[in-house]
Amino acid sequence: MLLCVAAAITVHQLTPAPVYTVTALTAARDLPAGAALSEADLAAAQVPPGMMASGFLKEPGEAAGKQLAAPLRKGQLLTDAQLVGPGLLAGTPPGSAAVPLRMADPSSIQLVSPGQLVDVVLTSANGFDQQDPPQILASGVPVLWTSGQGGQTGQWLGTAETDGLIVVAATAEQAARLAGASTQGKLFFVLVGP
Repeated sequence: MLLCVAAAITVHQLTPAPVYTVTALTAARDLPAGAALSEADLAAAQVPPGMMASGFLKEPGEAAGKQLAAPLRKGQLLTDAQLVGPGLLAGTPPGSAAVPLRMADPSSIQLVSPGQLVDVVLTSANGFDQQDPPQILASGVPVLWTSGQGGQTGQWLGTAETDGLIVVAATAEQAARLAGASTQGKLFFVLVGP
């Protein structure tokens, strides 16, 4: 009897106390940027409450039907900042705007990914009689979304309509210069460091 009591005490001492957890949404598989989420793409995970910051999604209905702004790895926790929409500007200074830009060279989009900083350059010279120098419209703006991430095309508008499209976070002044800039010439980006 004493041996059984001793064994029970030992097992109780070696068994960790149950940890309080909360439910969070994770990616059920690797998901590319631009993917429209379905409930099959999402899985529930139990995590300690200390891992949950504001913006983490808890219910499949909060993300189903929305589009990813950046790729997710299987098991990665999902936040509103990873979805195209108001959360896309989370963490940017107040008054920031998400500005879509169509680059002159659609294949260059493969070189940039969300989070990288770019300078946006406008060239209005036509190479013949017009020789205007390139103009920097915005410096060091972060990329929020690209139409092609690892060969995956975005789904905002459809395959052809998003070719060469990127979205950057810009101040109000930069946004005013960038809006409609592709009608004034060709737009290019230059990758820059922080």
